[in-house]
Amino acid sequence: MGDVLAGFHAAWEFESDSVLIRFERGIRTPKLFQALGERRIPLKAIAGVTLTPGKRGTVVLRAEPRPGADPLMEAADGQLKENCDPYRLVLPAERETLAEYYADELRAQLTHHEPAERFLVAAPEVPRAFKAYDAKASFDGRAVSFRWFWTGASSAKWKAGDQTFPVADLSGVEWRSPEVFEGHLRLLRRTDSSSVTPVDQDPASVVFGLGYGPVHESLPFAAAVLAAVRSTGGAPAVQLNAGRRDPGDVAERIRHLGGLHEAGLVTDEEFAAKKAELLAEL
Repeated sequence: MGDVLAGFHAAWEFESDSVLIRFERGIRTPKLFQALGERRIPLKAIAGVTLTPGKRGTVVLRAEPRPGADPLMEAADGQLKENCDPYRLVLPAERETLAEYYADELRAQLTHHEPAERFLVAAPEVPRAFKAYDAKASFDGRAVSFRWFWTGASSAKWKAGDQTFPVADLSGVEWRSPEVFEGHLRLLRRTDSSSVTPVDQDPASVVFGLGYGPVHESLPFAAAVLAAVRSTGGAPAVQLNAGRRDPGDVAERIRHLGGLHEAGLVTDEEFAAKKAELLAEL
C-alpha cells in the first residue's frame, strides 16, 4: 500500500509485507513509545485487525499480534496499560471511514492466525541497561549482569555478590510491571526455572520501586533478553571473561560488607570469607 495513517502519538506506514509504526516524541507521548522509537511489524506477525470506538471522540485501530510473534508482548504478558499498547493507533472519530478502509486492506492480506513458532518482530536492540531498586541491570547480548546497590540490595544478594548470567544458561524471563505490587525482573535458569525464592532474596532477580525499573526501560530489557534466550536454544553456555574488578569498587563493597558485619547481619566467618573473595578479584 505504501500509505501513511497518522494518529495520536504514532503513525502507521503500510508496506507490502509489513506495517512500520513510528512513534512520536513529545511530552504527551507515553515513555514506552518514545523508547521504542519505531517498530516494523511483519504482516505474518499479525493475527487480526479491529476498529472500535475510543474515548472522547476517537476511534481505535488495533493490530492483534499472533501469540509468540513479538518478544515485547510476550515479556509484557498482558500487563501493559491500554494507552501503552504499541499495537493501538488512536484517531479522531472523523477519520473512522479512512481507518476502516485500511483495516479492510490489512485483513485481506493476513494469512496466519495460529501462535507463532518463533519471534517474527525484532527485539529491542542491545546493549541495554536500567536501574532497579537494588541493582543496575545490564545486557550486552551475551549475558545479563546485576551489580548490587548497597542502599537497596538485601544481605542475601550482597553475600552472593554481583551476578553474571550467560544467555545460554537461561530458559526465559519473568517481568512484573513496576506499576503493580512487587514489580520485578527474574531470570529463569535452565537448572532451576521453578524457583520460589522471594525476589528480594533471589540473586537472579532485581526488584522495582518508585522511579526504579520503569516500564519504558525494564520491559524492552526483558524483551531483548527473552529474544536472545529463544534464539540461543540449547547452545553451549557462553563463557565471558569479566576481567579484574576496579579497586575502588572493591573498597566500596568491603566497606558496605563491614557495615553489615557491624550490624550483625553477617557473621565473622561470612565477613572474612567474602572479604577474601573480593580481594582475590583485584
